[in-house]
Amino acid sequence: MKKLLAPILVFFMVTWGYAQTKKPIVASDLMKIVTTGGIQISPDGTKAITVVTRKAVKNENEYYYTHHLYLLDLTGKDQPVQLTFSDKGDGQPQWSPDGKQIAFVRADEEKSQVWLLPLTGGEAHVLTHAEFGASNPRWSPDGKRILFSSYIPYYAIDAKFPWSYERPGRTQGDEPNFKHLKADEKKKVSSSPDGPLTDVRAWLAKNASEGNPRVLTRLNLQGELNLQPNESFSHLFLIYATGEDKAIQLTSGFQNFTNAEWSPNGKKIICTSKIYTMHPDREHDSDLWVIDTDAKQANLLLHWDGYSVSRGQFSPDGLSISFHANTTNGRFYSQSIIATATATGEKPGLLTSALDRDAGGATWSGDSKTIYFTAQADGDIPLYSIPAKGGTITKIIGNDNGVNDFDVKGDKIVYALTETKNPWEIYSYSLKEKSSKQLTKLNEGWVSERQIITPKEYWLTRPDGTKVQYWVMEPIGKKEGVKYPTILNIHGGPSAMWGPGAFSMWHEYQLENSWGYGVVYCNPRGSGGYGDKFKRANFKDWGTGPAADILASLDEAMKNNSWIDKDQLFVEGGSYAGYMVAWIVGHDNRFKAANAQRGVYELGTFMGEGNAWRLVPEHFGGYPWEKETKQLLDFNSPLTYVNNINTPLLIIHGDQDLRTGPIQSEMLYKSLKILNKPVEYIRYPKEGHELTRSGNPGRMMDHMLRVIEFFERYAKHPN
Repeated sequence: MKKLLAPILVFFMVTWGYAQTKKPIVASDLMKIVTTGGIQISPDGTKAITVVTRKAVKNENEYYYTHHLYLLDLTGKDQPVQLTFSDKGDGQPQWSPDGKQIAFVRADEEKSQVWLLPLTGGEAHVLTHAEFGASNPRWSPDGKRILFSSYIPYYAIDAKFPWSYERPGRTQGDEPNFKHLKADEKKKVSSSPDGPLTDVRAWLAKNASEGNPRVLTRLNLQGELNLQPNESFSHLFLIYATGEDKAIQLTSGFQNFTNAEWSPNGKKIICTSKIYTMHPDREHDSDLWVIDTDAKQANLLLHWDGYSVSRGQFSPDGLSISFHANTTNGRFYSQSIIATATATGEKPGLLTSALDRDAGGATWSGDSKTIYFTAQADGDIPLYSIPAKGGTITKIIGNDNGVNDFDVKGDKIVYALTETKNPWEIYSYSLKEKSSKQLTKLNEGWVSERQIITPKEYWLTRPDGTKVQYWVMEPIGKKEGVKYPTILNIHGGPSAMWGPGAFSMWHEYQLENSWGYGVVYCNPRGSGGYGDKFKRANFKDWGTGPAADILASLDEAMKNNSWIDKDQLFVEGGSYAGYMVAWIVGHDNRFKAANAQRGVYELGTFMGEGNAWRLVPEHFGGYPWEKETKQLLDFNSPLTYVNNINTPLLIIHGDQDLRTGPIQSEMLYKSLKILNKPVEYIRYPKEGHELTRSGNPGRMMDHMLRVIEFFERYAKHPN
């Protein structure tokens, strides 16, 4: 009898018992999600280095991130090995040419410095002691020197601005530079609140040097989390890997030198730069420059009329360069195109324009014949290749997934991938065999124990012929013939793109499904990933056109999915999508409740309240003090229609969100309170605009659960 029951028991365990052990996604699963960055293959092609980021908690209220270097074995013999264990955060790893050392960046007493980790044994040790910190290490081809960058504050540069000094009635240098004076030198300066004007100015300058108060004269006064009164300039330095000599400064002055890379022979460095004839805050474009490492001389390599060019790289044979080119015609709409030129900066030509997608991450093949890159496309982020001399663009990896990071060496591509079944893992792809091999199991273990919902893809055609892509996700445990509440989730940007290949919403979507909600999301006009015309289709129209696409997607989703309860609809979104939520509920009363987070609600004042203020002139063609533009901004501002908002609204913002400005949320909240509308306001301390993507993990969970709790007040779930 026991022998007879055994196979029956196994049958039931396989058919229904195993499925029952899988659990829905919960909020704290956020803490389990592991991501990586900075993938680089070793010179011999047998290993790769990457930075692994995890979330951790010390106690109930102290959440934080860890960033450690991991070594990946590409032969498949060994498991990934953790190389560093510092709690300071490690990143930007770079292999030495002989493969025996790793240069990386670690925070060192509030400043980042370059460290070296020998792989033959021994502890990691600091290499640089840069006064203002060091980052972006790059080994010279002979392995003897390391190039790095450091941001030098303006007051530490001994020169006059090459542009007009923008402090009314003052001249540069007419007061002591207290920030750069030594302690004994400061004592010699005559300063007094009761002295003559020179002494008063010195006294005021001393106070300002201590940030009490902050004196602001620049246009881009807002950073991401704080005001930024002082300009800094990125400069390049060289240091011997032995650390025997001090670092040598290659560049100087009021000019930025970024994205620096060596030439194959080690005699030149290509970088992004620009001579400023006006204040840097007013300059939008950049050129390619080249530095002679022996002469320590920087010169213009490529200026291309009509394009801003950046991120140059020499081909391995040293004969060509690749770079990114963006048209200066509508900069905030322009798509990044990979281009090439000769190594001397001649004969520039666009390489990927036929794809009509934002291209990035250009990487040369070892034989200089091929360039690999990624691009957002129709909800995915595929990896492509194109002949360096031009030709057919080939999609190598990418179908309902997204390549987040990659490197190429020989016939190997090592890449990080997001897909519905797993938020993040690293794989190796063989160009020769055209097959992939999984290298990590960072998330696979816990994800295999969860019920994961796969989105269903749809397309619709709008009356003007615009094609809009959208997806629908079913609630956990959906039963036939039963209606379910559904959330319309909107993306920001406005030029962002969502889809199965986008990592940022993986957990949030699955969590909402686990709470019994369906999810509908789309990419309305103005989104990236669908070409130049589609991206520009919201010019002077942030509200009406995109909102119509979004609501049409919801209407079509209901037609195609009978389980969606038309009387139990909810809407949420952040940043531009916070704007869109407020716009929609000011024009449509179908939603039971709504959540607008980190949004912009009054476009005229947004010009002064956020560091993303250039969206106003770039997207609406002018400024609030111009009559026609003012009318356009008023028409497109959700606050204009605040008296029409009757939907219960949860408003969320971060205290230090200077990208959109917290006053925007205060205006919307206070207006609704005056009107006695149902509204609740959440403000997160110590958080900026990236709250939902890279904010404190504890506050990220709090954020998601507050939205769900708010919706639960109004939702009716089936029994």
